[in-house]
Amino acid sequence: MKNNFINKTEEDFESIKHIDENSVEFWYARELMVTLEYKQWRRFEQVVERAKEACKNSNINILSHFASVGKIVKAGATNKDIGDIKLSRYACYLIAQNGDSRKKTIALAQTYFAIQTRKQELTRQEYDKLSEDEKRLYTRQNVKNKNKYLFYTARMSGVKNYGKFNNYGYRGLYNGETSKDIANRKGISEKKIF
Repeated sequence: MKNNFINKTEEDFESIKHIDENSVEFWYARELMVTLEYKQWRRFEQVVERAKEACKNSNINILSHFASVGKIVKAGATNKDIGDIKLSRYACYLIAQNGDSRKKTIALAQTYFAIQTRKQELTRQEYDKLSEDEKRLYTRQNVKNKNKYLFYTARMSGVKNYGKFNNYGYRGLYNGETSKDIANRKGISEKKIF
């Protein structure tokens, strides 16, 4: 039961993670608030302010980790901008650290963001020690894992023809060229491209 709760909490944090156009992960404060089981925005905002203060006192640029963004919601017959905050992993870590650790979800968030932050530090240090061939293989494995997630998401969205789906993805990456076009241009077998 305990492991199920921990796994579910980790899945919750991963499920609200977003990736921007530069492949940088981030979270929205309003989604994080719900996951951390805060009932009121004002209460959660106080925790965010303490996290910002910790960031500032560490001589780290607050705007790099806590970016205000607009969020439009339906309010009856009109739309209303309620505002939100785009948070880095570091910002989420600070928010978790400034929350009430007597709450189980806060304690798990503290652990989750601390472990994930440490994993990224180790990964970067380890990556820097790799040879060029090892870096290439590491990147290839990363892409393979991301593609598994992409195809799972595509399947859940109703995609039936994965070959066509995949080809359109490559065409987007290579300015409309098909894998056959790329292979011909490079003078290699189509199988060696990917």
